Amino acid sequence: MASASPHEPPQRLTRSLASLGNRAGEHVARDADDWLGALPGLLERTLERWELTAERVVSPGGRSSLVALVRRSDGTPAALKLLAPDTVSPRERTERETAALERWNGWGAVRVLGAAPEDGALLLERLHGEVSLRSLPEAKAMLEAVSAVRRLWVEPSSSSSPASGVALETVAEHTEAEVAFLRECAPGEAAPLVDEALELRASLLEAPPEHVLLHGDFRQGSVLGADAERAPWLAVGPEPLVGERAYDLARLVRDRLHDLVASPGAGAATRRRINKLADSLDVDRERLRGWTLYRAVESGVRHAAGGAREDAELLLEFAGWL
Repeated sequence: MASASPHEPPQRLTRSLASLGNRAGEHVARDADDWLGALPGLLERTLERWELTAERVVSPGGRSSLVALVRRSDGTPAALKLLAPDTVSPRERTERETAALERWNGWGAVRVLGAAPEDGALLLERLHGEVSLRSLPEAKAMLEAVSAVRRLWVEPSSSSSPASGVALETVAEHTEAEVAFLRECAPGEAAPLVDEALELRASLLEAPPEHVLLHGDFRQGSVLGADAERAPWLAVGPEPLVGERAYDLARLVRDRLHDLVASPGAGAATRRRINKLADSLDVDRERLRGWTLYRAVESGVRHAAGGAREDAELLLEFAGWL
């Protein structure tokens, strides 16, 4: 895995934060600029807080956080995660992620070793960050993803979790905040797809079949290699919500999208993937199709607003197959 110096944010993170003004507003972009400027001091302060020794910053890393590989005072390896501002503040993101990870308590997901919401900081057990499900062949990766995600769908709270009192957004609340954005920011040619996506959202929210804890951003790249004695693969980076399983599964449907587009009969292959995933997890096929279309359209419009035109067109083309 590539690395950056302990005080140098990866380029992927800086590019992602630079695009925030287009999709999240100038005030969020200013907060992100301030955060980047304060990052060296924040990192040093957090290392001192938990008596950590930094090894390297993971690069390319994520688009909304900095992750550094560290060692604790007793020499055990860990990972330090510093969350950047987004449409949700670092404090709130940290509280939500901690609540989900403590609820799972290592079952299907990385363990949290410490949290400092006031600094947007999480100390996590170290996994094999260079090995995700994306390193496996497609069929094997999907099989392992199904096994991993089913462990995460539990009741949202537990009295044994110190952070169980944190209120997580529901899918209805989370997507409600996206409605105005979709209507205002969609490219003109995407208007029919946006209309269909919003109609599907309204229909799907009329009678959701369940309310379980969701990962929120579950995909092959968010499942990393782990200690085989406990579990070979564990989820990381949740953006937790409470809602139905089909919403969570919808992001997985479009994994390896570039490969899917390049394959013959991509539309038919996508529909087969939906049916296979739905059947393997006892999820309604039509609800999964609906949420997959909605989430692809939302992501496509968000990419277009952030200036990633090529990715936006690809996502909207994918939505059109559904």
